Amino acid sequence: MSSGLVGTKSACLPRPAERGKGHTSSPARLTVKEIFDLVRGDLEKVEQELTLQSLDAIQPVAQIGHYLQSSGGKRLRPALLLLSSKFCGYSGDAAIRLAAVMELIHTATLVHDDVIDKAETRRGRASINHRWGNHLSVLAGDWFYMQAFSVALRERNFRILDLLIGLTQAMVEGELLQLQCLGKADLTEDEYFDLAYRKTACLFSACLRIGALLGSRSEEEENKLGNYGLNLGLAFQLVDDILDFTSSEAKLGKPVGSDLREGKATLPFVYLLKRLPEHDVHRVAKAFERGDFQTAVPPEILELAKQVGALSKVRERAMDFAQQAKRCLEGFPSSPYHEALLSLPDFIVERES
Repeated sequence: MSSGLVGTKSACLPRPAERGKGHTSSPARLTVKEIFDLVRGDLEKVEQELTLQSLDAIQPVAQIGHYLQSSGGKRLRPALLLLSSKFCGYSGDAAIRLAAVMELIHTATLVHDDVIDKAETRRGRASINHRWGNHLSVLAGDWFYMQAFSVALRERNFRILDLLIGLTQAMVEGELLQLQCLGKADLTEDEYFDLAYRKTACLFSACLRIGALLGSRSEEEENKLGNYGLNLGLAFQLVDDILDFTSSEAKLGKPVGSDLREGKATLPFVYLLKRLPEHDVHRVAKAFERGDFQTAVPPEILELAKQVGALSKVRERAMDFAQQAKRCLEGFPSSPYHEALLSLPDFIVERES
């Protein structure tokens, strides 16, 4: 596994003594629109690049690619790479192509995730596996992975390729570990964060590191930006976990309570079991292990999670990671892109979808 991506994983996580420290001061934060406006033109070029990649595919994959692209999405990962590269002084076409690479990798993981989870919807529409079937979906996901590496290879940048190989290996390992943990009510906090790192945070981190590599920044600066992305990704995942309990299908684009229904013990559930009286722990854990949560988060479970403070504790942890992300930017010169990266963690923890 690429040491450039994985070797500093633990260096950026807030340790117990760090949680609760004073927040990093920052200029007036930018709005979400202002953040994305900084890279709006480049994001349009990324969309054009994604369209070109789909046109290169055979018909079934081209249809799936067009369907996925037309369904929208936040394009947060490409935006992170573009913001990082501009922050580091690079504005060339390689950033456009590599931003498309990160979206292709993200797309591949979503397609494979939906097959594994037997999902029926994604972003408010029928999922790929529900519309085209599992066999074609798995192969399409493989194609997106291979196309991503084909595009990246053309850059002839072996440090970036090494990073992408480590990233992909970590993400696949995350899928394998999650399969082993399905229905496991006694998932530990450490096990949860290892999964969250592999499935979400490592991709965020890689986006920031690639920007630093394109800008020919020092290893120290690359590590700082990678650690920023890691913490931002963990905050993002924790908010996702909260929304799976509290949001609506209209906002999420998929059924609420999907994680519990699929047998995934997320951090709100881990904290819930930690804080319940012993007789309730046994009852809730057994219901989870039997797969009783088949429609949505049962009102009783949601109420229990609120009563024992499980959801507020997870939000507190998300805010800790957001603040740690901001601290990773200390020492960098001020610029519009610096302000954008400082503002993003707040957007991440306050989002509703």
